[in-house]
Order: sequence, then C-alpha cells, then structure tokens
Amino acid sequence: MVLVVLGVWYLAVIPMNVQDVLTRAERAGATVSPETAVERRDMGSWALVAQNTGLLGESWSLDRPRLPAPHQVAAELYRSTFDEEINGRRGIVKSGSLSNRSLIYHGGITLSATFLGFVIGTALGIALAVGIVHSRVMDMSIMPWAIVSQTIPIVALAPMIIVVLYSIGIQGLIPKAVISAYLSFFPVVVGMVKGLRSPDAMQLDLMRTYNAGAFTVLTKLRLPASVPYLFTSLKIAIAASLVGAIVGELPVQKGGLGARMLAGSYYGQTSQVWAALLMAAGLAAILVWLTGWLERRTLRAMGGQP
Repeated sequence: MVLVVLGVWYLAVIPMNVQDVLTRAERAGATVSPETAVERRDMGSWALVAQNTGLLGESWSLDRPRLPAPHQVAAELYRSTFDEEINGRRGIVKSGSLSNRSLIYHGGITLSATFLGFVIGTALGIALAVGIVHSRVMDMSIMPWAIVSQTIPIVALAPMIIVVLYSIGIQGLIPKAVISAYLSFFPVVVGMVKGLRSPDAMQLDLMRTYNAGAFTVLTKLRLPASVPYLFTSLKIAIAASLVGAIVGELPVQKGGLGARMLAGSYYGQTSQVWAALLMAAGLAAILVWLTGWLERRTLRAMGGQP
C-alpha cells in the first residue's frame, strides 16, 4: 500500500509542477509547446504533459515545487530533525538547547499544548458525561449544545479565542490548550455517555437490591463499565487535540508545527510544509498508539483482557 501511495505521489508531481518546469525550460532556450505562457496557462496540466514529454525531467527536483516529490520531503524531514541542530551547531537558541529551526523543537511546543488541552478536554468531557447521565435537565440542555459546538469551523473560532484571551492577559500556551480542549472534549462526552449507560437493567436492579446509592452505582458499576468506551474516545480525542494545537499556532506564529507550516507557505517552501505535516502525522500515530497501549494495560489490570 505504501508503494502504491508513493507511486501515485510521484506521478502526481508531474502535472502539478508542469507549468514551472516548462517556464524554466523556455528560459533555458528549449522549444516549448505552446510557445507562450498565456496559452499554457489556459491548458490542462495533462495536456501540457502530453505535448512536452521530453522536458519534464526537472519535475522532481524543483527548488520551490507546487507539489514536492517524496524524496524531497524526506530530505527536508531529515534536515529539519537530525541535521538541523541539537547541541552546538547552527541556529541554536541557547547553549544545550534545540535549534528553533528544528522540527523536534517545534514538535515539542505543539505537544505541550496538545497534552494540556487533552487533559482539560478529557476532564471536562467526563464531568459533563456524568452530569448528563444523572440529570435529565443536563441531558436535554447540555448535549444539544455540545453537538452544535462542533459545527463551528475551528479555523474561524481559533483566532477569536486567542484574541479574547489575549485581551484579558492570557497568552502563550493556554489559548492553544483551550482550542485543543474544545476539539477533544466532544468525543469524550459522547463515548462516556455511551459507556456510563452501558450497564443493563439486570445489573442496575442488582445494585438497587443492595440499596446502593447513586455514587456507589457510579463508582462500582457505571465507571468500570465505561472504561472501554472511554479509551476508544481518548484515541480520537488525542488526535483531535493535536489538530487543535496546530490550528491554534497558526495565528500566533511563535513556534510549533502550525507556525512552521505557515512560514513554509509564506516563503513557498512546500517541502517544509509537507515535512511538518508528516511530523504531525507521526506524532498523532504515536499518541494514538500510546493510548491503545495504556488501554490494554488498564483492561488487563481490570481483568478484562488476557
């Protein structure tokens, strides 16, 4: 599957970059069809490829391509993580620290907001779920608003959150964490409500037979039953929290993978943008895997897994 994706990617590079390749070839004195840039602009990319098959060698090696080739992204990823510097070479913020041009440095900034937002969103989601399960008023009032809140585009909401918090003196990590929490609390609410309501009528009747109060039913029956649902929701929430942190960095531009992507788009460094995207995807995969690992350990400790 990976080879298929890479093959399609390499193939897509040709039509995406054909305009720039033909412009460079024309400046170098080669015969290009059609001859004028205006005519080429109005033609389809594949038509240009078909008419200039012998001039496409530079498609995979442009300095500022519209779509970089996989090997260009890999080279930028290596340069921005291993080659860019960690202890005393160029671009050091201060002695012994990470380079402010390193993706490791920017990834660390993004992860700090991700974890804080994830913790806030998870705590808020669990609290709301418990209230919704035990109160019909909250079920009828809070749940619809929680659903409606997720229909607001986060790219439109993030700048407003940052501006409002900045106006009251809150800046830095907290606004990004708030955006992360906004995206991560909803999956937790939905999963926990489902999990807390998962005990069947016979189990609830048994608790009533023992004259158990609402708190005892919650701690002894509902919460243990909700653990598998909770971890399923947490896998979604941690990825959503990472997305929220990246979106929150776009208006701020003071470090992080989001700021790195925005800087790359400003200066036409598409390889830098793609490298940051791959770093974000890798971090999301690791975070989801860690959540799954914690789930297995927890369920094993509870006797739910061999």
